[in-house]
Order: sequence, then C-alpha cells, then structure tokens
Amino acid sequence: MKIIFTTVNELSTTRWQSNSAVMVMPFIDRKLAEQATALVASRSGRMVSGGDKNSNDACAQSLLLAVHDTQQQGFVATLNQAFAATQSPLFGYLAQDAFAGRNWLALALQKLQSQTGASLLAFNDGKWQGQLASFGLARRDWINKVYTDAFFFQGYHSHFADAELTLVARQQGVYTYEPQSLLVEVDWHKDQAAVNDADRRLFTTRKKTGFGNRVSDPQWLNLIA
Repeated sequence: MKIIFTTVNELSTTRWQSNSAVMVMPFIDRKLAEQATALVASRSGRMVSGGDKNSNDACAQSLLLAVHDTQQQGFVATLNQAFAATQSPLFGYLAQDAFAGRNWLALALQKLQSQTGASLLAFNDGKWQGQLASFGLARRDWINKVYTDAFFFQGYHSHFADAELTLVARQQGVYTYEPQSLLVEVDWHKDQAAVNDADRRLFTTRKKTGFGNRVSDPQWLNLIA
C-alpha cells in the first residue's frame, strides 16, 4: 500500500489513480496521521484464504491518501475533495487516529469480492458492531449513483454523513460488514465528546424526507436516532 501526504490546496490541482482502492485520511494533526498511516499501510496485508494473485495485487496497488485539512473545512468537505481528485474502483475513508488490525484491507477486499451486490463495507470500528460504516469502503460506481457529485452528502461538516450513507446502502440491500477487518478510532475522550450540533440537526431534517427520497423503510430510518 502506497502512502501519499498532501493538502486540501493540492487537491484542486493534482490527481491520483489506483487500480484498486483509495483510502483517504483527512487530518489536522500531522504526528497522529504519520503514526496511523504507517500502521495502516504495513497491516493492509494479503488475502489470507483463497486469495489469488490478482486479489493480492489489489492490496499492493492500493493508495492511502493522507490529506492535511489546512483550511479547517472539516472531514466531509475534505473527503469529498479527495473523491473528486482520485480515480479508483473502490474508495474508502478513515480518520487520523485509526488503529488498524492485521490484513484489514485484504479482508475487506475479499469480502466485497465474495458478496454479490455489496457496494458499501463497514470495517469493525469497535463501537457500532457493524450497524454503521463509521469507517468504510465503497464501490465508486455505486457512490456515483447515490449523490452523483460527491461521496458524502455535502451539507455535513464532520458527523452523520457516514450514518446517512449507511442507511442508503441498507435500504438498497448493498451494505456489508467484515468483523475481522479492524479499523478502530483511538480517541480516549470520544464518549465524552459532543457531536456537531448543526450536523445532527441536518441529519434529523433530512431523515424526515428519507434523505432525498433515498430511504423509505422504517427499519432503517429508525436505526440511528
């Protein structure tokens, strides 16, 4: 897995391409990002059972793009910029404080390849037990049909964009979870931290319209408060 460090300013002028997966890590703390990317890349791994040479090559050809949010524009805007600045069959997201388990990417790729129709995979984040893709990996061609011009809905700043995308995927029956693929957010104060109020209000408002008529099943609309 190749690591590239860049900035939000460079995203407007530079393009990156991968024949496999592009994982994007927006960051504001360079030291944390350097620690996380080193472990994430070293543990991306190889297919551990039944993987052929092409599958193993997919891990080696993947790209980890660490993007310094120098403008303080937020996780969602930075992620969406990176989505527009890259080309790849698969596109995923994680944070600067992510801790990777061994073979996390290999296991995720294997799951997506083996499950027909799967388009959004949730990593095991140690929190949501697979109910929510707080860190995820998606098929780009599917994302292009969801929002057409962005990866996440562009109104969010830092929270709830992953929740909305999860519910859309669940509604369409294209959501999957790989419990052995570990990407955990190591934030010692996470449970005491408040979410972005504006993001919560936007999520609540959009839920009333089924997120632009994308979600209609009450089972999914009521999954996340």
